[in-house]
Amino acid sequence: MSLEMLAIWSQIAGAIVFLVLLVWLFNKYMAPAIATYTANKNAEIREQEQRRERMRADVGDAQAELTRADEDVREIRARQDVAQKREREAAVAAARGEAERIVRNAEGELERARLAARDKLRIELIEKALQKARAEAQQRIDDATNVKLVEATVDDLARGNR
Repeated sequence: MSLEMLAIWSQIAGAIVFLVLLVWLFNKYMAPAIATYTANKNAEIREQEQRRERMRADVGDAQAELTRADEDVREIRARQDVAQKREREAAVAAARGEAERIVRNAEGELERARLAARDKLRIELIEKALQKARAEAQQRIDDATNVKLVEATVDDLARGNR
């Protein structure tokens, strides 16, 4: 064997040892590191997917909550409309009752005013009739007739007291 062959075989052996050492180092350090990195990335991906699913579920819950809120709004508006209608009806009824009371009071006042006006008119008529009767009595009755009337009245009163 020649030195050249020995150098070639030594180069081949060195390359084989280098390759074996490289494979061994790869398997010892790189493969576990790659496996750990892959496992970590896979775990991270799973976590992100779970987070995405939770977010989708949260979106679904939020949409359901939004739907419930919309229904609550419709229900509150319906109750508000009913309450508003009741309040309006109560206010109208109260106003109607107050108006009827005012009308009754006004009718009473009108009746009292009518009676007062009738009484005033009656008094005025009596006063005018008395004035006219006195005026006519002074013209129709002379002093002698007046004395006879006064004596007759006094006699009637005297007989009535007994």
